[in-house]
Amino acid sequence: MMIPTEPIGSIPRPPALIDAVENGNLSESELDALYEDAVRDTVARMEATGSTVISDGEQRKYHNFLTYCVHGSHNTAPDGFQIPFADGHMRRMPRLMRAPFHYERYADSYLAVAQRYATVAVKQAVISPSALSLMYPPEGLPGYSRDQFIDDLLGEHETELRRCLALGAYKVQVDFTEGRLAVKLDPSGELLSSFIDLNNLALNRFSSAERALIGVHTCPGADRDSTHSLDVDYAELLPSLFELQVGNFYIALASEPDPARVLKIIAKHLKPAQRVFVGVIDPIDPLIETPELVRDRILHAAQFIAPAQLGSTDDCGFSPFCDDRSTSRDTAFAKIAARVAGTALASAILRERA
Repeated sequence: MMIPTEPIGSIPRPPALIDAVENGNLSESELDALYEDAVRDTVARMEATGSTVISDGEQRKYHNFLTYCVHGSHNTAPDGFQIPFADGHMRRMPRLMRAPFHYERYADSYLAVAQRYATVAVKQAVISPSALSLMYPPEGLPGYSRDQFIDDLLGEHETELRRCLALGAYKVQVDFTEGRLAVKLDPSGELLSSFIDLNNLALNRFSSAERALIGVHTCPGADRDSTHSLDVDYAELLPSLFELQVGNFYIALASEPDPARVLKIIAKHLKPAQRVFVGVIDPIDPLIETPELVRDRILHAAQFIAPAQLGSTDDCGFSPFCDDRSTSRDTAFAKIAARVAGTALASAILRERA
């Protein structure tokens, strides 16, 4: 019994690249060379952890994982939807100012670069339609209805997923960090339901075989050692989450105060054809987990979830917004190495028990 293990996404970028981006004193070609070096180094270091599935660490995702696809759009303004974090700081979505909505780039461009250097499988993270739907202003736009916007949004999301699958992505992970936040913003559950419905409109455009290669990631957010929705009860999210038409779920768990309670909810709602990757690494905890701790977290999860439907992952990316210097690059790779080693320890024990 081998328990699969996969990363979520972002790795802190090299200090030289961060400084160059912040200073803005390099030419485009010089900056491109630093980006390329960052991807090459990230792939090599992630493979050195023993990982058999890796990502590019989101080294080129510009401002953040949330709006990479629309970064630089000329028909947006920076004063859009606000995402409040527990420590008081705020992140903002861009606001769409006029038609049409379109992507500036697709994530397969990042995947292609990582595949040039990788010797193992590469997965690709993309942002959800529900997150990007928050760009449309509540007051509407003249001559561009919300329905028209949603049609364009779903078309762009489908295009991105298909391009990643066509390029040979091992998995395509749809980031749905706004799921838990939706419950906080609207305790009635209507906002969450609308998000689930919207994402399923996109997912239903794919075959069952394709959806087996697609997953959804949910977490309470991670930015500057803070979260945006850790105080929201998972019981308000998880039953709806498993209605999403995908084969894989990546669920933050290491940061939960009562993981057993969450695992019971997961076990109740997980469908036979689905696999859940439980978070065993907390990216905003400065303590580097030991392989033994990871092993124990997986064995605990296996008490509730059949090993054939179980995997391990990180709770979240290590630097999903901008260049968050609160976690070092070395710490991120050390935590990933612990996840890989600990998952192997748990797999050996579960094989003996089978």
